[in-house]
Amino acid sequence: MAKNELEEALKKASMEEKTVIITVINKAYVEPHNGEYPSMFDLFLESFWEGESTRVLLEHLLVVAVDQTAYERCMFRRLHCYRLVTGDVDFAGEKIYMSEEFIKMMWRRTRFLVDVLKLDFNFIFTDTDVMWLRNPFFMLNKSKELDLQMSTDWFNGDPFSNSNSINTGFYYVRSNTKTISLFEIWYAMRRNSKGMKEQDVLAKLIREGVNKELDLRIKFLDTFHFGGFCSDDTDVKLVVTVHANCCRSIEAKVADLKNVLMDWKKRFKEGHTHVADGDEGRNNSPVENSFKWSKHISCANSWHVLNSTLS
Repeated sequence: MAKNELEEALKKASMEEKTVIITVINKAYVEPHNGEYPSMFDLFLESFWEGESTRVLLEHLLVVAVDQTAYERCMFRRLHCYRLVTGDVDFAGEKIYMSEEFIKMMWRRTRFLVDVLKLDFNFIFTDTDVMWLRNPFFMLNKSKELDLQMSTDWFNGDPFSNSNSINTGFYYVRSNTKTISLFEIWYAMRRNSKGMKEQDVLAKLIREGVNKELDLRIKFLDTFHFGGFCSDDTDVKLVVTVHANCCRSIEAKVADLKNVLMDWKKRFKEGHTHVADGDEGRNNSPVENSFKWSKHISCANSWHVLNSTLS
């Protein structure tokens, strides 16, 4: 019954060629920190609204809720929602980074994504702390030549180098026998990877050549387009997504992602519109040439706070 419900949810959200966008939320992401709006989920959805050619993508977003509060908030937003049953484990609150609960939540997410691939759906998985500022499908290779396209914390210049520092907060995967095998191997490795989060386990598999063993074609995404707080070289003219990586708490992420959206809306979009009204060429726009993202002060400081947390 559960798989039938999941398949129906995927079908409703699917675009052409059985492709969906998936994010996973819990109570900590949908409720405002210390009672102050916006929540992380609010910012995530606002980025689709403010991004270029991204609003239509909300029709293809499947929001996976791991607790009832998150599910109800999703339904209130009139989105495509799926309630993921997590057994006796409570995934509602913010989890301490690398705690047992945090690691369990990450592995439960991986197990769910195995089920999606087995139902023959391609998907972009995105963390909720990723701002979608432009439509990524314009940049991603949609041919069947590539099985997996994954974001990086640090990009070494070679999109096919296994030594890139991967980030599982944003990636595009095609459903086929090779990717299903990869995800099954990845999930099975949790038994021999105590104390390791799922991203580190996948990175280890890739470094050891799992893609060669399975004949997988993996492309690693340039932080110039798919950037984040780890590598601050994202060009506003070409930015696609901005991820609040290298940050330890929801409070810090929300503070700095609010600045990302403010930079995008007030300093870039509105500034560029004023320049266009003055008939200055896009390529010579002083707004674009002088633009710099606000510094991620809250996230930088989060590493110096004792008992910091990450959802």
